[in-house]
Amino acid sequence: MEALEWGQFMKILVTGHLGYIGTVLTPSLLSRGHEVVGLDADLFQHCTFAGTVTQVPSIGRDIRSFVADEASALEQLRGFDAVIHLAGLSNDPLGDYRPELTETINAESSIQLATLAKQAGIPRFLFASSCSNYGASGDSFINESGRFNPVTPYGRSKVAVEQAVAPMADETFSPTFLRASTAYGLSPRIRFDLVVNNLTAWAHTTGEVHLKSDGSPWRPIVHVADIAHAYTAIVEADRTQIHNEAFNIGQTSENYQIRDIAEIVRDVVPNSIVGFADGASPDVRNYRVDCNYIATKLHGWKPQWTVRRGIEELYDAYQKNAVTLEEFEGEKYKRIAHIRSRIAKGELTEDLFSRQSEVA
Repeated sequence: MEALEWGQFMKILVTGHLGYIGTVLTPSLLSRGHEVVGLDADLFQHCTFAGTVTQVPSIGRDIRSFVADEASALEQLRGFDAVIHLAGLSNDPLGDYRPELTETINAESSIQLATLAKQAGIPRFLFASSCSNYGASGDSFINESGRFNPVTPYGRSKVAVEQAVAPMADETFSPTFLRASTAYGLSPRIRFDLVVNNLTAWAHTTGEVHLKSDGSPWRPIVHVADIAHAYTAIVEADRTQIHNEAFNIGQTSENYQIRDIAEIVRDVVPNSIVGFADGASPDVRNYRVDCNYIATKLHGWKPQWTVRRGIEELYDAYQKNAVTLEEFEGEKYKRIAHIRSRIAKGELTEDLFSRQSEVA
């Protein structure tokens, strides 16, 4: 099979296209001339913040029910040039809510989707992995060959998929694993639980940069737009550059201790101070990530954002949209609170399936 050439127009299935990254990635792919079809259960359909959710043809299915009907899934998958698989539960409180759901949705269904994609003859499979794979890794820089040490259901699910899908690689099927740093930045479906987004929101609404840990853990961080551009660069790259590769997505210079991020937020948001929640303690998740490898493979991808610029962008948007503490810490935007509210209203089952009929 011939390798896909850089810039060739492709038909791409994006799972999770209605989520935090997906609503930024989809218009990016369309702007490059690609045909995009989405697949999303749209759990957070009531959480649009600012901007527009780009509409594309969509398979309105939960990923679990989609892969469970193998014959139907194979029929719908045939003809795609690539799958970009973002769908999953991406929030630690959601992971702790029902850990078995994270296992089923994030791991088992992802592995089955990759299996079906290969059977359908799709040559490329881009998986939304995470630097959470490294978990508790200490203060030294870790690169793509570093040891996995996940400490959350979310992190463990990502490791499981990488370990199961990598052996599927052959001359006709090229998986690539994008281990994203902790994301931040504006999206139509913004996540307020992410550290930079969250600290900036606290500072804007209360005047306090509210730390829920002691601020000592290290995190690599990356803007959501830079993540989207990484997917675009990888899906368009020559096969020899991305075949069965794992890439840390971010910039090595953008590793920070949480307290350093808090101090930058304080500097950006006028009259704010750094404060700590009662009982704030060290977070077991602690990792500094070396992101230099991707630059040796993909010369077309260069991150554009720094955390200070991202905080300035967020603060401006929070002001314009009059964000309140009740909104971002309540059921309107807080992932676990929103899901519990939808369950209480009878819109979702306890297993997070929609009570309305799915649209094939």
